[in-house]
Amino acid sequence: QVQVLESGGGLVQAGGSLRLSCAASGSIFSLNGIAWYRQAPGKQRDFVARISRSGTTTYSDSVKGRFTISRDNAKNTVYLQMNSLKPEETAVYYCAAHLVQSTTWGQGTQVTVSS
Repeated sequence: QVQVLESGGGLVQAGGSLRLSCAASGSIFSLNGIAWYRQAPGKQRDFVARISRSGTTTYSDSVKGRFTISRDNAKNTVYLQMNSLKPEETAVYYCAAHLVQSTTWGQGTQVTVSS
C-alpha cells in the first residue's frame, strides 16, 4: 500500500506562483509514477502532470510551459511548481500514486487564484 499527502495549496493572485507537495509513504518501490490532477467545482477531475518511475514527465496542454513536476527521491516527495496561475485554475488539486493495478489518491489541497 502507498499513501500520499498533499500540501502547499492556498490563495494566490492571477499571475502568481505556488508549489504543491505530494509526500509518499508505504510501499513506494511499487510505484509506477505519481501524477497531479485537479477538480474545479462542478467539473470533472482533469489530469495536470505526471512523473514516471524513470523520471519521464508529461503535462496537459493547458499547463505546458507554466507548470513543472519534479521529485526529491530522498524525501519521497513530488512537487508541482505552478507559475503564471489563472483564475480558471482554481480547483482542488489531487496527488495520485499510480501502482500496477490501482491508484491511490490523496485528500486534495485547495488552490484559489483570484483575479
